[in-house]
Amino acid sequence: MLISKMAAEGGGKEMNEIKTQFTTREGVYKLLTHSEYSRPNRVPFNSQGSNPVKVSFVNVNDQSGNGDRICFNVGRELYFYIYKGVRKAADLSKPIDKRIYKGTQPTCHDFNHLTATAESVSLLVGFSAGQVQLIDPIKKETSKLFNEERLIDKSRVTCVKWVPGSESLFLVSHASGNMYLYNVEHTCGNTAPHYQLLKQGENYSVHTCKSKSTRNPLLKWTVGEGALNEFAFSPDGKFLACVSQDGFLRVFNFDAVELHGTMKSYFGGLLCVCWSPDGKYIVAGGEDDLVTVWSFLDCRVIARGHGHKSWVSVVAFDHYTTSVEESDPMEFSGSDEDFQDQMIHFGRDRANSTQSRLSKRNSTDSRPVSVTYRFGSVGQDTQLCLWDLTEDILFPHLPLSRTRTHTNVMNATSPPAGATIITNTSSNTTNGNNSGANTPGINSLSTTLPRSNSLPHSAGNATTANSTNKAGSGVGGVGSGIMDSAIATGVSKFATLSLHDRKERHHEKDHKRNLSMGHISSKSSDKLNLLTKTKTDPAKTLGTLLCPRMEDVPLLEPLICKKIAHERLTVLIFLEDCLVTACQEGFICTWARPGKVGLLSSQNQASSPSGTVV
Repeated sequence: MLISKMAAEGGGKEMNEIKTQFTTREGVYKLLTHSEYSRPNRVPFNSQGSNPVKVSFVNVNDQSGNGDRICFNVGRELYFYIYKGVRKAADLSKPIDKRIYKGTQPTCHDFNHLTATAESVSLLVGFSAGQVQLIDPIKKETSKLFNEERLIDKSRVTCVKWVPGSESLFLVSHASGNMYLYNVEHTCGNTAPHYQLLKQGENYSVHTCKSKSTRNPLLKWTVGEGALNEFAFSPDGKFLACVSQDGFLRVFNFDAVELHGTMKSYFGGLLCVCWSPDGKYIVAGGEDDLVTVWSFLDCRVIARGHGHKSWVSVVAFDHYTTSVEESDPMEFSGSDEDFQDQMIHFGRDRANSTQSRLSKRNSTDSRPVSVTYRFGSVGQDTQLCLWDLTEDILFPHLPLSRTRTHTNVMNATSPPAGATIITNTSSNTTNGNNSGANTPGINSLSTTLPRSNSLPHSAGNATTANSTNKAGSGVGGVGSGIMDSAIATGVSKFATLSLHDRKERHHEKDHKRNLSMGHISSKSSDKLNLLTKTKTDPAKTLGTLLCPRMEDVPLLEPLICKKIAHERLTVLIFLEDCLVTACQEGFICTWARPGKVGLLSSQNQASSPSGTVV
């Protein structure tokens, strides 16, 4: 009643205002209204019953210097444009390619970055009826259609991605809970495939497919219960993170077909997942309205973030604002001005430099480097949240005499405002059984650090992961061992598929994907599926390593949490000069990073409503 009265009196106006710019410590992000992409008529799309709007980018190395291309789906339509970003206004009257589908809708898509040129690109498109199409929007060609007769899977395609480093392999997940590995060079056959068990574990199984001639799918993964909502490859391409409607994050060694570790949502399904630039952390979001940070090395939840008021639809790391400090922060001395100058120096490192420096981190060092990871999330509450994952969360067991929360400041010419100094937290620890509200460290620290987005947790929560969870982390030779074992048990004739199309510069030496083909009856396959689909009682996971209680892990507060759209948000992508968001109405928005506005923004500000800086 009180809320309704406030809204009637205009009290809720500011809360519901759509932001066109927002401020973080590194500066002001501004919406470039002239860089908005949508359907050519710019009419908001009636999204009732439609699949989420998705966006894919590719750079075709155009000699003109404008090689970025954007693809997005709206309802039954698929568009392909030159993406001009922060440089020039979008020209919606001239799409390079436009397609309208009947009887089905595009649900997701992905470019092959290895093969993209100014004359040709390979784009995979998944559909609501289960098919996957391979198209070239530059040549305006449709080369192949996979699962055309829906003999492989009849459910909606939830995610499609090229296998990293491959020109011909791609992975597809479905609402059925199955994933399939395809090769674009092979056909799908005219009959339903038969499967041979390759690997089986807790709530997952992997089968190979075989016929007289090699056919798709090469592999079938059955993962968890309900829809497999999204998957993401690790930066090195060796591991695969999957999130499912049963609320589980499952991380696999992709080559060895081994389960590395799992995590359970606080409640409800998990909808989205992403990896940190160095592959050491995974962030997942979903129906519990939380973002959950999971350590790949320790196989445990290290933090949760609460800022959204509804389901989290996308999470993504910002590779360009993750900052690394080589020197030991414990040895730093000097004024705050010296410290800020030092941060500017580190902030100017680009993402490739950041990733190479992150890769030098050794998990056995007591304090390898000072690092802050930036990630973002968008949700059905129409809000964008930005988060910093800082040292007090990453290294909770060590006394911090002068830990700092900071961010990359890009090319800013002035020091970041309000660089935070966090005082010693070692004395602020209490028994892990106490709730967060009763922890002195949380209350005292949060009042003295208004700009810090991370709250310390109690000492009793520093439970290390069971060593058995790390069994899948050994990569070398495991995949071939599975193949040898399968042959030894006399399952069938196995024909090894060596994927020689992988480009050597995109993977480490000796890193190959060897997959085997087999045969099994469909009845046996059904029995195996029943064996792997055992229900997990949520009450039994709460309070364990799979799903710690809320008071048992640090709670992150967002750096910013702003309403930026009228409809639920479905896209968040971080680019070098900007970040890109999209909502279900079909509007793709470009937000210029601090110092990256340029002439286009000046033109925009003259003709667009002024935004609120908060």
